[in-house]
Amino acid sequence: MATPAKSRLERNEVYQRFYALVDSIPRGRVATYGQIAREAGLPRHARHVGHALRALPPGSELPWHRVLNAAGRIAPRPGGCTPEQRRRLLAEGVDVSPEGRVDLARYRWDPERA
Repeated sequence: MATPAKSRLERNEVYQRFYALVDSIPRGRVATYGQIAREAGLPRHARHVGHALRALPPGSELPWHRVLNAAGRIAPRPGGCTPEQRRRLLAEGVDVSPEGRVDLARYRWDPERA
C-alpha cells in the first residue's frame, strides 16, 4: 500500500504531466479531458485531469480554459467559471455556442500537427 506522502508525490508528477500538455495547447485550439489523459499515457483518467485543473491556484497562467468535456462542451464547475471559460475561448477566436459547445472537428488540438 502506498504511503500518503508517496501517493501525493505520484499525484503531483501526474498533475505536472497534465499541466505540461495543457500548456502546449495552442491559442485558438481546444482539447478534451480524455485527450489530455491519453496524451499523458493515462487513458480513461479524464476525471484526474479535471481534478488537476481544479487544483490550480487562483490566477494561474495555465490555459485551463482550452480543456472541454468529451462532447466539446464547457463543463459546469463549482464556483461558476463557465462564463469565464467561454469568454476566454471567444477572445482566442474559438466559436462557442450559447450552450457552451465547441466544434471539436474544427478546433480540436492535434499534437501531431502542432
